[in-house]
Amino acid sequence: MVAETAGVSPFELDGEPAPAGKIDEIVFARLKRLGIRPARPCSDAVFVRRASLDITGTMPTAAEARAYLADKSPTKRRDLVERLLQREEYADYWAMRWCDALRVKSEFPINLWPNAVQAYHRWVRACLRDNMPYDRFARELLTASGSNFRVPPVNFYRALQGRGPAPVAKTVALTLMGARIERWPAARRRGMEAFFSRIAYKPTGEWKEEIVQYDPSKGPLTGAVLPDGTKAVVADGRDPREVFAAWLTAPGNPWFARAAVNRVWAWMFGRGIVHEPDDLRPDNPPSNHELLTYLERGFVASGYDLRRLVRQIALSSTYQLSCVPRSHAPDAEAQFAFYPLRRLDAEVLIDAINQITGTTESYSSAIPEPFTFIPERSRSIALADGSITSAFLEVFGRPARDTGMFAERSNRATAAQRLHLLNSSHIRNKIERGPALFAITRSARSDREATEALYLTILSRFPTDQERAAVGEHLTKAGRLGRGSALNDVAWALLNSSEFLYRH
Repeated sequence: MVAETAGVSPFELDGEPAPAGKIDEIVFARLKRLGIRPARPCSDAVFVRRASLDITGTMPTAAEARAYLADKSPTKRRDLVERLLQREEYADYWAMRWCDALRVKSEFPINLWPNAVQAYHRWVRACLRDNMPYDRFARELLTASGSNFRVPPVNFYRALQGRGPAPVAKTVALTLMGARIERWPAARRRGMEAFFSRIAYKPTGEWKEEIVQYDPSKGPLTGAVLPDGTKAVVADGRDPREVFAAWLTAPGNPWFARAAVNRVWAWMFGRGIVHEPDDLRPDNPPSNHELLTYLERGFVASGYDLRRLVRQIALSSTYQLSCVPRSHAPDAEAQFAFYPLRRLDAEVLIDAINQITGTTESYSSAIPEPFTFIPERSRSIALADGSITSAFLEVFGRPARDTGMFAERSNRATAAQRLHLLNSSHIRNKIERGPALFAITRSARSDREATEALYLTILSRFPTDQERAAVGEHLTKAGRLGRGSALNDVAWALLNSSEFLYRH
């Protein structure tokens, strides 16, 4: 059992963390200079759950957790990460994250419309599934022209509030440079906006279809200056967006790769090396400049390989630290001395509850179109449209996708959330009527086996001896006739525990 092999607790291993690569050498060296003691390594039970949630947005099943914990291979963590990176849920979950940043939704104030949303989401997901190099992904977004139904990346120019050069430049900077240009001097903003001053939007005969394209008839391009201060040379007839895209994705660009690795790091840890991850500016320095530079250079050298970056982070000892801090220094979290606790994303949480109970969720949209019909077995992380929602997702902080900002998603716990989990008929019905939990009650040959199955299903670990005793006492008091209800009590308690509700 994990509790018996971990040596300290179900959450960590005994001993000190050892560097597994350059990331750890940089992080641990800085911690040593600052006098901050890093946390112990996390246990295998924690790692299988953490990696599954952070890479695929999906809880491991009881069978997956049991098999992983029984695996004696010294490469089991690396092997797990490789398996997770190849799963369909990896594409679903990271598409969800990128669609938050890209503001993929149908309704006001974005108004992509459902069929364009579906096309855009499919393209983003396919790019992640096929591991399209990130520089190519960005170039296709920036230079796309054509129908918003047939050329999905052109929706990048429609998924924003406003259509002039100013809102386009603001969106490009936030999404691809991690910068908020409203803080820039006016002349610098105008220089960047000029690259997007020749974009035209034209309707077609098909309802809600729109053509986005470069329109040279808008007159000669003037005042185009790149954000680094370089005056651009744009040949007659050339789309200035191509010039900007070439500059942005060049290996030496001071924003592009840095913003990308910082964003991915923030998605894995809950905070960026520069935090917020979409607020890169000279007076908001990285907590570890050497670490950010190392990741940036490696990302460029890899050919902008996003999957490699996720793998590199997940296999580091820094990522595999326990969530239990061993230092009370105020900057221990910003220096990644432990894995930061944070509540599960709304979509991940309801998917986990549905997986555990064997139930489904109903989703709705105010737009009555075939494209907004969501099959009953759909998972929340795979929802394309930010406008398609449920009461649960709204209560638990799913972002509206209005701004594309990292902080738009709220994972802070609230009283309404706590009451929903503790006392709502929605959760009670899932526990009492869920076929998956009923199967545990029916198939377990003993109370010990049922307890073990519940803990593996909900917490991805075996119960400690103390937990076994507490559950056994509760089941004994309930008697044979009340056994099913008593096991539901245990499931309810585990689903309401911080251990289940938080990434740890």
